[in-house]
Order: sequence, then structure tokens, then C-alpha cells
Amino acid sequence: MANRFYGTGRRKTSIARVYLTPGTGKITINKRDIDEYFSLETLKVVVRQPLDALQAGDKFDVLVNVHGGGFTGQAGAIRHGIARALTQADAENRPILKKAGFLTRDPRMKERKKYGLKAARRAPQFSKR
Repeated sequence: MANRFYGTGRRKTSIARVYLTPGTGKITINKRDIDEYFSLETLKVVVRQPLDALQAGDKFDVLVNVHGGGFTGQAGAIRHGIARALTQADAENRPILKKAGFLTRDPRMKERKKYGLKAARRAPQFSKR
């Protein structure tokens, strides 16, 4: 399809595959409506940020497949994916989205557990005797 734009978004361990089609602004995540998928209003705002930055909220229908991580990470991944898909839709969008920071992959990940420790940095309890 010529009028379908794709973007992959990632955040922590979440990966979102985002498809944009010209439409009315309906956002579907894993075959469920955004209001059904995310209960927190802040997460819905995060997902809509790239569309709001371009005043394109009612120009595209968004279809998302997302897996991995928690709901906050998923919302961030969807935002990243939507921003990437919008740059594919029109190259003029790139500077606006870049300035807002929606195209930057957030590199913060969970630190790996080290041997000899109980967690990444948590050491076993120390006792003199």
C-alpha cells in the first residue's frame, strides 16, 4: 500500500510496530482502542505527543503492535514508532519531531546483574562476625 507508513519504536524492552494510514485519528493498540489499552491518561498523552506536535491528530489512523516491557515502556515505544512513521510520511516533519526529542531512542536500560552480587549493584549484607 502506497498510503501506509511504518515506524519501529523501542524503549527499554518494549518494541512497537506502528502503521499510519490516512484517516480520522483512531489509535488501535494490539487490536484494542487506546482508551481500553492504557488506563492512565498520562500514557495516552505520551502516545499522542508526536501527532499533537504536528497538529496531525485527526489526519492519520494509527495501528500498533507492541510487546515486551511494562505499560510505560510500551507508551514510549509507541511514541518513538509514531514519530518515525511521521518522518516517513513527510520529510518536512523531521526537524519538528527531532527538536521535540521524539526521534531519539532512549538508551536507558536495566543494568545487568553481576556475579557475587544480589542485583546489579546490591551487595550481600556485610557482617563483621
